[in-house]
Amino acid sequence: MKTFLRSLVGADLSATGGRHRSIANEFAPTRTVSISVPLGIALALLVAAAQAHEGHAPAPAAGAAAQEVKGGVPDARSYFTDTPLRDQDGRELRFYSDVLAGRVVLLNVSYTRCKDACPLITRKLREVRAALGEQAGRVHFVSLSSDPEHDSPQALKAFAAQQGADDPNWTFLTGDKANMDLVLARLGQLSQTPDGHSTLLIAGDVPNKRWSKIRPDAPPAAIAQRLQLLAEPVAGR
Repeated sequence: MKTFLRSLVGADLSATGGRHRSIANEFAPTRTVSISVPLGIALALLVAAAQAHEGHAPAPAAGAAAQEVKGGVPDARSYFTDTPLRDQDGRELRFYSDVLAGRVVLLNVSYTRCKDACPLITRKLREVRAALGEQAGRVHFVSLSSDPEHDSPQALKAFAAQQGADDPNWTFLTGDKANMDLVLARLGQLSQTPDGHSTLLIAGDVPNKRWSKIRPDAPPAAIAQRLQLLAEPVAGR
């Protein structure tokens, strides 16, 4: 627990957060990626995710070769679905069409009653947004609740304000439990309990179907560079 929490504020350690499940679909992010390497390298070696914060289940070992996940079937909307959810302002949003479509995104799962890793990760993501500089407007952050029965839009709004994450390019999502479960399952992030959620980050270039998972203890500058690379135009497209 202490080791993991220290990692989120920049200490040198090997533990990381999160259980994750692979998704049997080309759209899904299926690899755990560490970018704790010098800037200028897009991806480092894949690593085994070790132990999550207290109450969060461990992740299985990752593969041996570093690769960016590419490809996908033509109909992204069918896979991710247009399940209706609500943001921190109470607006109903369709998950694919209103949240993902056409964007470079960074996704994470959290819940407002979490007192340890979730606030720390949210504050780290705030540092990532700052590190993006002028490109911050090209990357949309999405935080999905693993505790929708308690996380009302008002609770999400208060949490975002408390963590300094009240940003027009940062959407916090909740909704009916069945709807949230469906969306989290499509992302490979569904858990049996709120505190069983994965702490891994999912980076995606949605239009070009490029996805990867990032350890939450990666340096903010490295996460930002990964997102900047995803935001660059793809040759020939």
